[in-house]
Amino acid sequence: MTRLPILQAEPQAPVLPHVSPTLGGQKRIWVDTYGCQMNEHDTQRMIGLMAEEGYLPTPDMDLADLLIINSCSVREKAENKLRSAAGRLKHVKKARPGAVIALAGCVAQQEGASLLTRVPHADLVLGPDHVTRLPELVRRIQNDRVRLNETTFVERDDYVFPRLTEAAPVETIAYVSIMKGCDKFCSFCIVPMTRGRESCRDAEEIVREVQSLAARGTKEVVLLGQTVNTYGARKVHGEIPFHELIARIADVDGIERIRFTSPHPADFSDAQIRAFRDVPKLCPHMHLPVQSGSTRVLQAMRRGYTREDYIALVDRFREMAPNAALSTDIIVGFPSETEAEFEETLSLMEHVRFDQAYSFAYSERTGTRAATLEEGVVPLEDRRRRLATLQALQDRHTQARLQSMVGRRYSVLVEGVSKSNPNRSSGRTDTNRVVHMEGQLSPGIVVTVDIIEAYAHSVLAVLAPPALAY
Repeated sequence: MTRLPILQAEPQAPVLPHVSPTLGGQKRIWVDTYGCQMNEHDTQRMIGLMAEEGYLPTPDMDLADLLIINSCSVREKAENKLRSAAGRLKHVKKARPGAVIALAGCVAQQEGASLLTRVPHADLVLGPDHVTRLPELVRRIQNDRVRLNETTFVERDDYVFPRLTEAAPVETIAYVSIMKGCDKFCSFCIVPMTRGRESCRDAEEIVREVQSLAARGTKEVVLLGQTVNTYGARKVHGEIPFHELIARIADVDGIERIRFTSPHPADFSDAQIRAFRDVPKLCPHMHLPVQSGSTRVLQAMRRGYTREDYIALVDRFREMAPNAALSTDIIVGFPSETEAEFEETLSLMEHVRFDQAYSFAYSERTGTRAATLEEGVVPLEDRRRRLATLQALQDRHTQARLQSMVGRRYSVLVEGVSKSNPNRSSGRTDTNRVVHMEGQLSPGIVVTVDIIEAYAHSVLAVLAPPALAY
């Protein structure tokens, strides 16, 4: 059997001879995406880049000429999840050997060339730094019949951000990457090892992308960065202070809402907080990861702030935006966390009363500082119990927030058909609360609604009389 060369990996794995998979002359791309908004953003960029090569997206993997699994390694067993997903593509390779199968994202970056050996039907392992090279690499695989590993980090000053192509799909709400990587090295986090060092985009380039999105119908942009509010700190590559970037984007005609995620609590300036008061288009909503309510645990996590610092920041935020919503990330069971320190997290939640919390039981990530800790490991059953307790508390807080909306009037940006009911439309308030509405409403319009019922994580509304939209 013919053996194809594997770049940066050995031993070489056998691959069937090349057969063109193109159906009816139309090339197709299928992508399965796991993880955060950054991964979703990378997926949209890859689809757009391949659209310029003549590939149309398809939801059917059996029709695809290029199949990509865009992976996440933040949580436990991510590699196994990737390999399980990749295993489902084996039948595609067997039926159509010319189909190109790519493993992308953070697990691909972390595991590198070894994935080509362990997933012998894969053709490409692609790290996040090389998204812009996808068309070139696919062509090389097809023409030269090689298998490729592209997971070396690009130096921060040489990194090229994936561009928005005219062929890229555009939604009512669009992600805009303003930076990549992270320099924080929190003791539990794998991101610096999978996304590299922090690098920021030129402000003019960011504004031009937002202008292009607005011209194509986008109404809301979400600025993305691993620690998004550190944008501009190095003052290179045409960067400007983060609050000035927000103001520049707010000046773009057609953009009605601006959000950003995820900021780091240790890096907020007074000017950034005042932007919630001074920039009307900046939504009164913030996702502000806390991770723990214990100062000692925060220090062990290398977060760079105390419990008191976090609460003071929340108070300043709510002073600037009194009706704002606040969501967070929390980890329970970090090594050496005691029951008393877990109770401190619960008490912080009672004090802040988050609208929503993404909570997780601590899981060891190879390569992080916390994974080397041998003392104070919290038993798995205790982690699970603490997580259940915390989530039950947050469910009560979330339900109270949503219930308080009943009988009140809100403006909602319509996003499209509800995922839970095809006879309804869905959208969000400026505080990021999900609203379902009867009927089919056009995406991109803003409607005024009256809330009539609260669900577990969303609300039901009717159009306010008379129906108001613009």
